[in-house]
Amino acid sequence: MITFLIVLLAAAGLFFAYSLFRAGQISRTYEPDGHLAEVDGAQMHYHFVPASEAASEQPVLVFLHGASGNAYDMKLAFEGAFGGRYPLLFIDRPGLGFSQRSRTGQNTPESQARLITGLLEKLGIESAIVVGHSLGGAVTAAVGLAVPERVKGLVFLAPVSHVWPGGVNWYYTVAALPVIGWLFSRTLTIPVGERLVQQMLRHVFHPDPPVEGYADAVRVPLLFRPESFRSNAADICSLRQAVRQQSAHYGHLDQPTLIITGTKDAVVWPSIHCEGLLQDVPDAELLMLGAAGHMPQHTHTDEIVSGIDRLVARVVASGGKAKAVGTGAEPEPVPTA
Repeated sequence: MITFLIVLLAAAGLFFAYSLFRAGQISRTYEPDGHLAEVDGAQMHYHFVPASEAASEQPVLVFLHGASGNAYDMKLAFEGAFGGRYPLLFIDRPGLGFSQRSRTGQNTPESQARLITGLLEKLGIESAIVVGHSLGGAVTAAVGLAVPERVKGLVFLAPVSHVWPGGVNWYYTVAALPVIGWLFSRTLTIPVGERLVQQMLRHVFHPDPPVEGYADAVRVPLLFRPESFRSNAADICSLRQAVRQQSAHYGHLDQPTLIITGTKDAVVWPSIHCEGLLQDVPDAELLMLGAAGHMPQHTHTDEIVSGIDRLVARVVASGGKAKAVGTGAEPEPVPTA
């Protein structure tokens, strides 16, 4: 028994040392290349892509990524897809990518919405259409509820929005625990997680193959840094109770809304979330993508862009045109090495 404990402690020590080394290597390899803004004491990282001069008065499309991701996912899918027709804002959700978690330590969509709406205010964005993927869909709803005067339209892309049967994967539950989670994320997350990346991507992209070069393009290793993984786990573990409470207020989302889902999504059940939103949100339309999985932003981009174009037309017709972005605080450039 003593020998077993010695071996176990030695293995844990090796994993801890490797994880510490690799986390530092990841942080040195990937540096923020967008803009930084401080909101309520937390650093928010984002990329802003201006529209063409003729389209500068269009609503700003604000993109929120899902769980286990960062802004590079939505940026990869949509940065060049709209041809300069709208200003685009890609945000690292709090605790992921290069954005910091709220100082309150809360993980709910509502707490994330406070930082995101603070960023919109700081950037002077007075008319936005928020596009949220997966878990980012729940945050999209929270942003729409928080500042309806600023958010003129909503797009839910393969969203999580309602309570689902069952729980979450065990490793998220462990990683979110106060002490054990700290140890878990600093011993096993990096050596195990990085070796399961391709399996994870095959699952979320199914039935399509993963986009070639996706892991490098979206900087997947950023997720496995201990604090990022714990933030992601906390988001996921608190989500079910959060949407139970939040979904009771969806009737107040009276903005023009587009719900997009793939018929083959095996990660988030359209029958629960998309049908729930269609029932609860007053001015919602549903766009079904045949044979699409959970990542349609990469596999059915043109259809999604056309759907968003139609939604923008609805928003503009209802009076949701924007003032030029940048009427608030100027973004802080990211320091270069």
